[in-house]
Amino acid sequence: MSDQQASSSSSSASSTTTTPRTEVAVLAGGCFWGVEDILRDIPGVIDTDVGYTGGWVENPRYEDTHDSKSGHAESVRITFDPSVLSYEELLENWFFRLHDPTTLNRQGNDIGTQYRSAIFPQSPEQEETAKQVIARVQASGRWKKPITTSIEPAGKWWSAEQYHQDYLRKNPGGYSCHFLRE
Repeated sequence: MSDQQASSSSSSASSTTTTPRTEVAVLAGGCFWGVEDILRDIPGVIDTDVGYTGGWVENPRYEDTHDSKSGHAESVRITFDPSVLSYEELLENWFFRLHDPTTLNRQGNDIGTQYRSAIFPQSPEQEETAKQVIARVQASGRWKKPITTSIEPAGKWWSAEQYHQDYLRKNPGGYSCHFLRE
């Protein structure tokens, strides 16, 4: 095989190789342990990372998020394959079922702005989808009180301390107020 043939052969092979497309969603629905625990097992979810976003403190620690000291929400950054799971499905079929989006700054016994229900769109398309899904969920009658989920600008992402990552896998039976509602 000539060098030209080898070069042509390798370039056509690499041009037909496809890398799966991924998308990122950032969601806050109360304590990030329970949100992550449910979302990581959904078909199409590739990775989850718990952390903080939506506030003003640089490089926050867990302690900084309490008593509204930082403005950050406990959040989950979800990397997913949109050919398997759409952003719309992630919101409507999972996010709005795993927490109560009608309780302002609260989930279960967890109270404070760090436990708010929020969506942090990563693109204008995600923002539009989030608005549409919130309107549909509100109109569905599934929730008797108004939806309080906010749509907030995508800010800098700060990964939480390592001990928070995969917390409920490391600590089976640990505290969570999250479950899938019908």
